[in-house]
Amino acid sequence: MEFEDRVPFVVRLESEDRQALFACGTRLVFPARQVLLRQHEPSAHVLILLSGWTKVTSAAANGYEALLALRGPGDIIGDGAAVSGRHRSATVTALGQVEALAVDTDRFGALLDERPSITKKLLALTADRTRDSDHRRVQYAAMNVQERLALLLLELMRSDGQDSQGGVRLTPGLTQSELAGSVGASREAVARLLKDLRERGIVRTERRGLVVIRPEALRRMARHGAV
Repeated sequence: MEFEDRVPFVVRLESEDRQALFACGTRLVFPARQVLLRQHEPSAHVLILLSGWTKVTSAAANGYEALLALRGPGDIIGDGAAVSGRHRSATVTALGQVEALAVDTDRFGALLDERPSITKKLLALTADRTRDSDHRRVQYAAMNVQERLALLLLELMRSDGQDSQGGVRLTPGLTQSELAGSVGASREAVARLLKDLRERGIVRTERRGLVVIRPEALRRMARHGAV
């Protein structure tokens, strides 16, 4: 499973295009757990993440919520709504302190007209994200809930895991409901699976989040070679 391609938007840009984009932005700082963009709201700006990590989640009318992606330094968020003119399709929340540049939607549109090279890079990014999403759906279709959860934990470990005593600490601030939504299961089912993983010494829980102790065991669960 991949939440995103491995090359952030800003890194894809040529130096002159990057400078032009940054010149349009206003620097903002968001504390941990603050919502940066909210699902269903109209688009007023896009954000270029400079530091810190965010989670992208989507909620259904019945309260079912899924983690769609993690976005970090160099990533752009809010671009889909800005380009399409539609309301935002997901909520973006800071996992820790986040610094970002806010670019007004109209100014961002004008910049895309002025610099077609930025537009091409944005189209490439959108295509990569779509491909990753399609790939995830194909993988998940052939897996049970335990396999999907193992694959999700491995991706979280790779994307923003931090070395911890005896293992790798996963991104804090992710709820069991979001993990459940991401793997197409109930929160109760995911809670039972995490309890089993803890009892088997594969993961441990800490105040700051979940720590993967035995990633090789998760790889076996996820059908080693699928990640």
